[in-house]
Amino acid sequence: MDEKYKATLKSAETEDWLDLHVIRPACYYLAVFFAKFDIHPNTVTIWSMIIGAASAVFFGCASYYYCGWNGLMLNLVAIVMLMIADIFDCTDGQLARMTGKKSPLGRILDGAAGFTWFVPIYTAMTWRFYQHHDLEFSWLGIADTPENALIAAVICYGFALWSGFAGISGQQRLADYYINTHLFFLKGEKGSELDTSRRQQEILDQMTAETPWYERWFQKSYVGYTKAQEKSTPQFQQLMKRLSEKYGDGTSVSAHDIPEDFREAFRQKSLPVIFWNGLLTFNFRSFWLFLFCLIDLPALYFLFEIFGMGLLTWYVNHRHETFCRQLAEKL
Repeated sequence: MDEKYKATLKSAETEDWLDLHVIRPACYYLAVFFAKFDIHPNTVTIWSMIIGAASAVFFGCASYYYCGWNGLMLNLVAIVMLMIADIFDCTDGQLARMTGKKSPLGRILDGAAGFTWFVPIYTAMTWRFYQHHDLEFSWLGIADTPENALIAAVICYGFALWSGFAGISGQQRLADYYINTHLFFLKGEKGSELDTSRRQQEILDQMTAETPWYERWFQKSYVGYTKAQEKSTPQFQQLMKRLSEKYGDGTSVSAHDIPEDFREAFRQKSLPVIFWNGLLTFNFRSFWLFLFCLIDLPALYFLFEIFGMGLLTWYVNHRHETFCRQLAEKL
């Protein structure tokens, strides 16, 4: 199983300990099961979206402090459902690599899964705060009136939107990009999903009126996704530009045309960043989500994600951009 399992991973270097030793092995056996029944990876992704989004119903109703053991059980059901959704979200990629059923649509769907989960979950958590906020109001000395509850819920939802769209979307988008930049220098094009907005725009421009509307919509969204990644990483873009001018055709470069010693230098500088980058993905983030929900302070999770995870994102981005600038200067 060991070699077959490793073949379904992007790279052991880009997986955190929990993923590598617990989650990914479980996903491998699940992928083997799905492969026997010829289940497509995109189908698994859609199942993941449905289960993750459905967990919002339980996150919105769960509270031990206010509802006793019944509230605790609803919390636990929500947590288990979101963990299952994450396992399915991990399984789809391993299944795709196992069966060779990779597709641009599958990559776009995989990237959209997190939004499908967290938009309803964050909305449900805000509703939960609106219904149950005695602890927060007592700490802040706010009178528990219907008007104050509504105002507080609106403010909370504003933090939820900021947390979700400016927080989790940008943070995970950057984390995904850094994983693929590392894989590009480690394994080359075939082992990486590093995309450029220019290439994705070309694919969009080649689509015709006969192309299904949802494929055009997903592709257009993916163009915006890659543009946002590039905007956040100007020093890396400058490094790739210099590499393409020196070893490529001036606009792009193959990883195998880049000298091995340079690729290894990039890998060595990238490895420490990849460790911190791993904290931007699901495992670390979900731990805090589960904790704040279990202690009945869901609104505080939004502040943690905005400020705590925001600071971590800045640190990861700063370290990556710094070594990219140093490597570019050496060229």
